[in-house]
Amino acid sequence: MIHNVPKPEISPAFTIGDIHKLREWNYKRLKDATPEERHADTEERADSIRRAIEERRRAKIALAV
Repeated sequence: MIHNVPKPEISPAFTIGDIHKLREWNYKRLKDATPEERHADTEERADSIRRAIEERRRAKIALAV
């Protein structure tokens, strides 16, 4: 089961403390998740990143033309 834990506040400077907060948040979210749930969560988040990369590639190509 993936827990609904609120995201931590991240400082504008993004410090090492923020990294620790994110790691703790991720641990709390996924501590009781099955391997299948972890995989699905990772894929879901990766898909949004893949879409953003593809959009930037298309924009870059459009600018070059």
